[in-house]
Amino acid sequence: MYKAIVFAGTTEGYEICRFLSENKISALACVATEYGSHSLEAGDYLKIQAKRLDEQEMTELFHKELPEFILDATHPYATEVTKNIKSAALASGISYIRVLRAESQSQNAVYVETAEQAVEYLRDREGRIFLTTGSKELAAFTTLPDYRERIYARVLSLPSVVEACQKLGFEGKHLIAMQGPFSKEMNEATLRQYECQYLVTKDSGKAGGFQEKIDAAFACGVIPVIIGRPVQEEGISLIECKRMLAKYFSCEGNQHITLLGIGMGSEDTLTIQGKRAVEKADLIIGARRIADAVALPGQEVFYEYRSREIVDYIQNHPEYSNIVVALSGDVGFYSGARKLVELFGEVSIQPEIICGISSVVYFMSKIGLSWDDAKIVSAHGKNCNLISLIRSCEKTFAILGTADGVAELSKKLTTYGMSDVILYVGENMSYPNEKIFEKPAHELVNYKADPLSVICAYNPQAEPLPATHGMPDEVFLRGKAPMTKSEVRSVSLTKLKLDENSVCYDIGAGTGSVSVEMALRASQGQVYAIEKKEDALNLLKANKEKFALDHMQIIAGTAPKAMEDLPAPTHAFIGGSSGNLDKIIDLLLAKNPQVRIVINCITLETVSETISCIRRLEESSADKEWESEVVQLAVSRAKNIGRYHMMMGENPIYIITVQAHKKEMTL
Repeated sequence: MYKAIVFAGTTEGYEICRFLSENKISALACVATEYGSHSLEAGDYLKIQAKRLDEQEMTELFHKELPEFILDATHPYATEVTKNIKSAALASGISYIRVLRAESQSQNAVYVETAEQAVEYLRDREGRIFLTTGSKELAAFTTLPDYRERIYARVLSLPSVVEACQKLGFEGKHLIAMQGPFSKEMNEATLRQYECQYLVTKDSGKAGGFQEKIDAAFACGVIPVIIGRPVQEEGISLIECKRMLAKYFSCEGNQHITLLGIGMGSEDTLTIQGKRAVEKADLIIGARRIADAVALPGQEVFYEYRSREIVDYIQNHPEYSNIVVALSGDVGFYSGARKLVELFGEVSIQPEIICGISSVVYFMSKIGLSWDDAKIVSAHGKNCNLISLIRSCEKTFAILGTADGVAELSKKLTTYGMSDVILYVGENMSYPNEKIFEKPAHELVNYKADPLSVICAYNPQAEPLPATHGMPDEVFLRGKAPMTKSEVRSVSLTKLKLDENSVCYDIGAGTGSVSVEMALRASQGQVYAIEKKEDALNLLKANKEKFALDHMQIIAGTAPKAMEDLPAPTHAFIGGSSGNLDKIIDLLLAKNPQVRIVINCITLETVSETISCIRRLEESSADKEWESEVVQLAVSRAKNIGRYHMMMGENPIYIITVQAHKKEMTL
């Protein structure tokens, strides 16, 4: 006993049969001929019957099988068959559902009701005719004068069909026996080859290649003559049918999901592979601008860009079999694909991933620069220390996220002494209003760009970042403020173990030598230089500008109060505490219990105070393990005395490191 009987023979019918079979719902597919069964694949849940049935035979079949649904997905023009199916279903008391093919509308076309009306329209007009209505309508067109010379008829490549056409006088190049589907390009080639002025077709919808024929006609300047549907039917669309079946039979879905990078947005930057995926899709998902860029006429679209909502929607709509999630640019270049793959993995779904053309590839090719040696970042909705990157890299590509992004970047470059850096700017890339140009930064301080613009900063004077800690003391502007010397900085920063995303405090920053080296290491993080003395604050500002450290923020005040409103640190260096060491460390730990702290001590009293503080923390935190280390560093420098060198000792420094770790539980 079958759950459903599907009268197929059309793309819609085949798709319903496939959907039922994949969801393990037993079904019988009825097609009129063996030829019609070739597009179906029988299996455990799908049986095929290739035979023409009259109304009585249909009624007997329905009484025998007692399916829950009769699904009529026959061709729009098979009116007699539809009438018989509906009557037989009514007589059997079984639910009948008519599945309609989506009807298309075209401008600049001639609509007629019948083939005879098409003949009358063409009778008094000159020009060759490309006839795509099938062999059954050919007889009507034989009444046209010179029809043997004017008409080029495309029919199915079956011997019986070819023989029937030949009997009507269609032979040689005027009879094109081919099996579809036919692309726009193939239709266009046929129209051009035979120099046709008219294309006659039925509105057979998307599945019948109707749009491809119409598009080809318009591309060639050919007038489409469209034979409208003979009756106005009531029913549901293919997707509505699948939605109904999915809900009724509680289908879980067997979906093919594609994450597609669409390129810049215009049709020209969508790959051929991507176009094929879109053409097969019954649902397009994406942000409005992106989804609209690829969705085909009549295709269902769900506008959404949030990853969790996309996954939830797909899981709740098993009626969609082929789903394309459209993503801007390339799926591997600052794309939402990463998060989607992760979320699909949580529900055991493995999507197909199709790459696109990224903005960096497109833009750099437009401006004629290679990008393999460029620093590539995105400032769209995220923190990005572009100034530091541009200072140290000859080429820096960045995606910006605001209309004033170019102007703000230009102002900062000018402030930090890089006003001559060349900015290549790209806006609305691949669209008709695309704009790509280059100017020095100082000429763009008031420029208003498109919010999703990109830039490439070219700085031939870039200074690569030092590979090690401990820059020479002479490179810093010093004045009279105290400065942590090169060797001490080197060891202290090594103990801190910074990475490029670290959030650092330099407490008692002085001239800022430690702050500067922190910022050069934490190039994508943030550095807060905390200092109370006025002369030191001026030096901090001067060194910040000298090294173009836009992500280094100077905080005037005394710790710990000056730290209260700052974000949680990952690392902290204490070079001076003004007698508030305990309170400073307590606040650091309150902001981040795992903060890594390095303290420089000169006096024994400060060493004793620091060790006492560490012991207090260890005794009060039984759930933590404390990493602590004390290193004494004594540095001597050679001094020339005549022809001799005498070592002159610097004050010894105690470098104390402390960090708490969660204690591992043992059984």
